[in-house]
Amino acid sequence: MPRVLLLLMLLVSFVTHANTVLILGDSLSAGYRMNAQQAWPQLLAQQWQNENIQVEVINASVSGDTTQGGLQRLPSLLERHQPSLVLLELGGNDGLRGLPPVLIEDNLEQMITLANQAGAKVILTDIQLPPNYGRRYLQQFSAIFTRLSTEYQLPLLPFFVAPLIGENGMIMDDGIHPTANAQPKIVQQVHGFLTPYLKDSRKL
Repeated sequence: MPRVLLLLMLLVSFVTHANTVLILGDSLSAGYRMNAQQAWPQLLAQQWQNENIQVEVINASVSGDTTQGGLQRLPSLLERHQPSLVLLELGGNDGLRGLPPVLIEDNLEQMITLANQAGAKVILTDIQLPPNYGRRYLQQFSAIFTRLSTEYQLPLLPFFVAPLIGENGMIMDDGIHPTANAQPKIVQQVHGFLTPYLKDSRKL
């Protein structure tokens, strides 16, 4: 194979790898009760495309998923897509089920390690639970994300549902899931947070 062609193939491979974002989340990212094209990950991909930012967004989010489910699915996702960036948005369903915080943290920690071993950088999403789960549990749950972010020096994406609470038409009747009308607002938050890391990988 000619050397120029080989170098070109390596360059294409690098560019593809360097601009692949894997979103591993639950119903907050999967587009609960709406068309997948309306969900914020797809809208985010479209915005980057409009801005001529070459990035492939793989939305591997599954409604109802837990950190255990994400941990089971992550190895094959890493092998198949070879992302350079993994956004972890998991833990909410664990918390809603009252699972032990130590178990949630251990699962997230294993996912962080797997992603790093695969050459991907991780951005962790902060997750907040409804206030009716008891002060002690809420404190233990909230501490998971701050502790992992600090220990592994990970960027911590603020919980993107929080600014929507109280706005008309932004949250579904269940009080948890953002509506289709809320998805562009989530894109604004996530786009502003993630884009600098795409443009300057040294920040990770």
